[in-house]
Amino acid sequence: MPAKIPNRTATQIRVDETTYQKTKIIAKLESRNTNSQIEYFMKLGVEAYEKEHGTIILSDE
Repeated sequence: MPAKIPNRTATQIRVDETTYQKTKIIAKLESRNTNSQIEYFMKLGVEAYEKEHGTIILSDE
């Protein structure tokens, strides 16, 4: 098992094969590993959502 990286949460996602393969290609073109590319796409999605709907406030729960 890989070492834990501070400030990161390990997760397992399920995605269709075509999307995954295309993400791998984009990651290579952008000089990122696939995991970093997925994280980048997630950040872009959150930023786009917050731009349209406002900042998401995280509770301490």
